[in-house]
Amino acid sequence: MEKSLGLIHDHYPLSEQELRTYSPLSLAYIGDSVYDLVIRTMMVTRGNTRPGKFQKQVTALVSAKGQTQVMERILPHLTEEEETIFRRGKNAKPLSTAKNQTRHDYRIATAFETLLGYLYLAGRMERLLELTGIGLSEEETDAE
Repeated sequence: MEKSLGLIHDHYPLSEQELRTYSPLSLAYIGDSVYDLVIRTMMVTRGNTRPGKFQKQVTALVSAKGQTQVMERILPHLTEEEETIFRRGKNAKPLSTAKNQTRHDYRIATAFETLLGYLYLAGRMERLLELTGIGLSEEETDAE
């Protein structure tokens, strides 16, 4: 998957300077889609099942609460630069909030998506997958 998403990035490159001018909410917008694709790919490659079962599993991980849990596990592993991007996302002021989510979870999820969007647009898919792997591997351990 890293190569596939990398191909998209390579086709629409941004300079580091351009990337730094993007708003946290723009980064979160693309980060949400990238994370969703990572989770859906992970679920489908674990085995063939009904789409409804996939959706239930995916929803638990891509919800604001699920993203908050993943982000809390990832936080100790961030570089200074990544922490800065995370804080920018956490301080962003979205116009709306998700239904049935706490304000705290929504802010952390937005910051998480901002970080993933930044890493994706910077062409750092290996790091994006490393961080999500850290958060998700501990999620799987907790579920046992």
